[in-house]
Parts: sequence; structure tokens; C-alpha cells
Amino acid sequence: MRLDNICTHNSPCVATIGFFDGVHRGHRFLIGQVQREAAARGMESAVVTFPVHPRKVLQPDFCPRLLTTCDEKLALLEGLGIDRCILLDFTPHLASLSAREFMEVLRNRYNIRVLVVGYDHRFGHNRAEGFDDYVRHAADLGMEVLPAEAYSEPGSRPVSSSLIRRLLQDEGDAAQAADCLGYRYFLCGTVVGGRGIGHTLGYPTANLQPDSPDKLIPANGVYAVQVDIAGRSYGGMLNIGVRPTLDNGPDRSIEVYIFDFNDDAYGHPMRLSFIRRMRGECKFASLDELKQQLAQDEATARQTLQAAGVLH
Repeated sequence: MRLDNICTHNSPCVATIGFFDGVHRGHRFLIGQVQREAAARGMESAVVTFPVHPRKVLQPDFCPRLLTTCDEKLALLEGLGIDRCILLDFTPHLASLSAREFMEVLRNRYNIRVLVVGYDHRFGHNRAEGFDDYVRHAADLGMEVLPAEAYSEPGSRPVSSSLIRRLLQDEGDAAQAADCLGYRYFLCGTVVGGRGIGHTLGYPTANLQPDSPDKLIPANGVYAVQVDIAGRSYGGMLNIGVRPTLDNGPDRSIEVYIFDFNDDAYGHPMRLSFIRRMRGECKFASLDELKQQLAQDEATARQTLQAAGVLH
């Protein structure tokens, strides 16, 4: 996949536009339509997207929690086999362009000849125009605008990034989120030092510092996870929360007990893929009660990970 963020001479292409947070099943369905149209016309396929959420530019106080960082999103798009990704900086000037002016940029700078527009997508200043307006502008500019088919599966609710955020942030429903995404939700970061309480309980944990402050952290609770660290994959049980039994204050932590891992994890990059939330975070009457619960959590997590094919 070629990454275009400057004006260059490009071959004609079929493209679609969006922020594509999470690159979920609905996005993939839309991009598949772009790829089929491009193949039928002998053109390249392209995606137009942005490194920063447009609302963060238009509403500076808005701090979105994202399903994917820009780099993660680009890696997922590349995995879909798109020929080109046009990465535009979403600036106040870009936001001020009318739909026609924006389409002129796409046509003249990036040689987009066919634009596939999502069924609920609007662009241009204040999103004031709609599909019929885009078709009219395209005819004047020597382009073509096509409506995207809406993604749906029998018996399923519409898939959206906002739905997936609610599933993860409000409910911790990693399994449903994975169904919507088409892959398991993940967090990437670096292992940092913690308080060392896990060692005293017999469950030494690796504390994750996420790479991006904008990345969504799922709801507090205990999860079965896949852990990728030091070039290998392991199973693990993860706690997200404030550790109320230990009275550690309001600071939220992301701590994982990695099964069958005996190396020093400190300073290593680590990726956590969420399989299932097993329970919410609880305050126990004593450390002994907490240890008993951790033993039950480990047994449940191992069974869950075996069923998911993570442990053998």
C-alpha cells in the first residue's frame, strides 16, 4: 500500500473517504466495494483518511477515545490490500471547504475519478450537502460518485465505531466487540514498573503503559487475554482498574499476569488482545479472599483461552 500525503502524479483511482476508526467489518465491506469497482475499471483502489479525528480539530476540548491509533489503522488498511492510502491532515482550512471544493482537491491532486460514498457519510463545510449534490459536482468535475451498499448480516445490529466503543468502554464486552471488528481488540504499549503487590500474592504482573493516551481502555474488570511479548504469544489474565482491595487510590492500572512466563518483562513492548471479560472489579474483605478469587480467575481464564485456541 502506498501512503500519499503530498501532491504527486498518480494513476486514476476509485476511492472512499472516512476516519475508519477500528477498520471494522462495516469499513471492510465498504473498502471491498471500492476494490471491486477499481478492478472492474482497471484503476487503483484508494482510501482517503485522516491521522487525527476531525472532531478533535473542530472541537479542541474533545478528547476522543479511539479503537486504533493512526499507525494501527494504517497497518489494518494495508492488510486489506488497498493500493493507496491518502492521508490528509484535517485542518480548519480543510474543514472550511465546500463539498465541491473538497472534491476538486481529490480530483486534481490525487486523480480520484470514482468516489464511493458511504450510505450515512457527509463531507464538506458543516456537512451541509448530501449525495445528490455530490453527484452533481462530480459530473462537473469529470468524476463519478457511487452509493455504497449498507453493511448488514442477518440478525445483527448495524456495525459502527461508536457501537464498538460502547461495548468496550461501558460493558467490557470483548467478545461482541471482536464480532463487530472482525478481530480481537488490542492494546499496545510498554511494560513499566508497578507496586510489586502481585509478587506477594503469587501472581506477579506486568503493568502496561499504552502507547497512545487517545487509545480506548475497556471497562474495569478481569479479562482473559492473549499476550504478545518478546517475540512469543502467551495466555494471561488482565485486571483493569483501581485495585480497591489494596486501597491504592484512584489511579487506574492495566496489569496482566502472563501464564508460564518467567522472563523479565520490564521495558519490553507488549500487545494485549482481549478475549473475554470474566468479571467486574471487586473489593474483597482480605488478601486471602483476593488470592482465592485470583486462583479461580486463572482457572477460568485458562479454560477460556483453550477454547479460543490461544492456549493448547
